[in-house]
Amino acid sequence: MNDHPALEAAARFGVRLGLDRMRAFLATLADPQLRSPVVHIGGTNGKGSTTTLVTAALVDAGYRVGTTISPHLQQINERIQIDGAPLADDVLDGLLCDVDAARRRWAESVGAPDAPLTYFELATASAFVAFARAHVGVSVVEVGLGGRLDATNVVEPSACAIVTVGMDHEAELGSTFGAIAGEKAGILKPGVPGVLGPMPEEAQRAIEAVATSVGAPLWVPGRHLRRAARSDGAWDLATPAGQLSGVRLRLAGAHQGGNALVALGLLHHMRAAGLSIPDDAILSGFARAFIGGRVEELAPGLVVDGAHNAEGAAALAAWLARRERPRRRLLLWGMGEDREPEAILPVLLPHVDAVITTHGRHPKARPSGELAARIAPWVPGVRDGGPIEVALAAARADADEVIVSGSLYLVGAVRDLVGR
Repeated sequence: MNDHPALEAAARFGVRLGLDRMRAFLATLADPQLRSPVVHIGGTNGKGSTTTLVTAALVDAGYRVGTTISPHLQQINERIQIDGAPLADDVLDGLLCDVDAARRRWAESVGAPDAPLTYFELATASAFVAFARAHVGVSVVEVGLGGRLDATNVVEPSACAIVTVGMDHEAELGSTFGAIAGEKAGILKPGVPGVLGPMPEEAQRAIEAVATSVGAPLWVPGRHLRRAARSDGAWDLATPAGQLSGVRLRLAGAHQGGNALVALGLLHHMRAAGLSIPDDAILSGFARAFIGGRVEELAPGLVVDGAHNAEGAAALAAWLARRERPRRRLLLWGMGEDREPEAILPVLLPHVDAVITTHGRHPKARPSGELAARIAPWVPGVRDGGPIEVALAAARADADEVIVSGSLYLVGAVRDLVGR
């Protein structure tokens, strides 16, 4: 399913941070978000991968698992999953119709027939209802934007994580690492253990201050969490609750070792909360866990990665630096209108031979001609490739390897084009 009328209608309300609407609406549904233990995962980058790793390990441990992620790459079904599988079209259609009908009844009951939920709020509420209907044993919930005022922050988690903190969504979250970290730390709850991934010192200090104020115990890198890359490509990971050696990941990139360590910390906390999660289940789950659009080789000579901020671009650059460089490598690059190319593109330039700009059909996509003109003064030879449907074929004909990056929505469009 590519879209749904209820979500299309909700999309016009844009982003509206705050919890009052979600709490009031979910109360009319008997609070489905409170019916299973919850793992709550936030962060600037890496939260999707971490969510996927935790889900796979819990499924391999024998649990029925509900997972909600955002954004989706190709179909909205990806946002609501049971045991790692997106809901079927007919199931999702019925769910969204039911939840939107409940929304209308709620709006009328409070004397506000036009009381809206945003796209994200409606999708998130639908996920909670889906989990309740499926009688999941545990829910894995990815934060959408920020944390403190994000619609997912109506859950009462058993464990939570903040995977990374970077400069992103500054208009909503703040213009410093500390301010953004403070917003993301809003998912921390009294007595609920948290896990931090690697992040700038300013961000970690801000989160630790929030954790202290609310009484949330934290595991942080170095002090509590350790990882070591092995010569055979595996990882040795350790938390205060134990060590796991020989961890292999299907997810590509050295940064995924950090995500796996955060996931292991969460699973160890859930184990302490009473879930039975054998090490073998963690090893097998991590080895098969996969999420599209993260350093993904779609075809020989075609790699896609949704890096849309500076930290994501740095992770992609590090992967490219370790990869054997072909005779000619081309970056096919597009981004949203709310992104600043000067903060993202420079780190990738040393690893490519040419840049072609492009755009997909998402309404927030920056036109490729506008993007090419903006970066032309400092990217010699940049070419405007036009729409991705045209640019992809031209790029592949012009290079031994094409890297498509800059937007998860652009990556989703490329996956559609190559039939993945």
